[in-house]
Amino acid sequence: MRRALAVVTLLLAASACSVQEAPPAVEAIHEADLRADLMTLAADTMRGREAGTRDELRAAAWLAQRAAAAGLEPAGDDGTFFQFWPIQRTRVSATSTFSLGGAPLPYLDGVFVVQPVDADVSAPVRWIGSAAPGAAGSAAGAVLVADLLPPPTVPDDSVSLWGYRYTLGAIRARARALTAMRPAAIVLVADSVAEQQIGFVGMRSFARGQYTLEPPDAPDGPPILWVSRRYRDRLRAAGGRRFTAHIRAERFTYPSVNVVARAPGRDLRGEYVLFSGHTDHDGIIVPVDGDSIWNGADDNGSVDVALLAIGRAFVQRPGRRSALFVWHGAEEKGLLGSRWFAAHPTVPLDSIVAVLNGDMIGRNAPGQAALLGVQPPHVNSPELVAWALEANDDLTHFTVDTLWDRPSHPEGWYFRSDHASYARVGVPSIFFSTLLHPDYHTPRDGPDQIDYPKLTRMTQWMYATGWRVATADHRPAVVEGFKLER
Repeated sequence: MRRALAVVTLLLAASACSVQEAPPAVEAIHEADLRADLMTLAADTMRGREAGTRDELRAAAWLAQRAAAAGLEPAGDDGTFFQFWPIQRTRVSATSTFSLGGAPLPYLDGVFVVQPVDADVSAPVRWIGSAAPGAAGSAAGAVLVADLLPPPTVPDDSVSLWGYRYTLGAIRARARALTAMRPAAIVLVADSVAEQQIGFVGMRSFARGQYTLEPPDAPDGPPILWVSRRYRDRLRAAGGRRFTAHIRAERFTYPSVNVVARAPGRDLRGEYVLFSGHTDHDGIIVPVDGDSIWNGADDNGSVDVALLAIGRAFVQRPGRRSALFVWHGAEEKGLLGSRWFAAHPTVPLDSIVAVLNGDMIGRNAPGQAALLGVQPPHVNSPELVAWALEANDDLTHFTVDTLWDRPSHPEGWYFRSDHASYARVGVPSIFFSTLLHPDYHTPRDGPDQIDYPKLTRMTQWMYATGWRVATADHRPAVVEGFKLER
């Protein structure tokens, strides 16, 4: 860390000579505009903007309209603001049936299939409870019913979505171990922790299925079910009775979309500084305190409206290089939109001189912010980092947290946003954030919870950094031989 900061300090001094212009259009970034835009984008009428739905497309159309109103030019496909691309979705069909001794177990009523699969199972139940696979011997030809056990590594209680991580880790570990017993199927009964996650994990992850860019391979091994704890006594008493499952996977190709706009530069307009955010959030899932719309105001509506404001600033005062704005689709499904754009850019990839990505920039302590991509092994351009820190020193004066950029940080925050897709293909990339808060991935992440003065300053910081990139006499250098590995 000391070595990385020393490099940045040296580059700060050097970069001052290469940056010729102060950001001239900070006054074009208005708190009132950010508030008005976010109140629309993160309103209940947008229904949480889930990827692969009409709600995501509606939000994308609104962003394109606002980009046009800001004076930005279309930079998507065929002279439009849009780059459409296909999401491959695979889920368990609602026509799938499950029964125990002839009595139905209703799918989605506390009964979930962990991975979509086509399977027909009719076999006797073998209950092992909390026994280890080695003590239970073989279960060939039987439906193995077991208690879910804590994962081998229980997540630190300070990390976000603790119960979600616990549950997925426990399911993966227990299923992997029990597969060695060669059962016809595995049924995992939720423990007390996982039971609290039935709605969120079951409906958000398993019922919705898998979202990929390429059709996924069929899973190896037996089908795996995860069921509510309320079925435990019934399953425990069912030894020798027949468990039947007819599971069918459905496969769909859905449209998602990246919204792409530009503000042309003056004399280096064929080079781009790319500002990045994502449009989607969780949509409508299980209610929390009666609210089932997961609005995603901070995640990531805050950055979406920031990009509109930065676009207005670049239209008012163009840089030497062009500014490119990409609102990615389907980030919440696995950075899919940025992965697609990095592989199919609407401008030449080597014309993108830097990516300034933002994710969640409107909450937490007013004077604090975070910058990621600033230290090994994540830093791929110390010069770009230096310009960002210089912009903050000159203009916004945040206390900058770099601890979340450490590879040892339990959140793995660096890898959870769209800049990572560009860093992997060698584009200088940094990540602006104000980090997690208790409303992260809940319906409470609404526009009324945003610190709008702070959002305004974060927007100004991203703009001022981009202005330095857009007006520097050279492109920010990339670390030779950089390879992003987790």
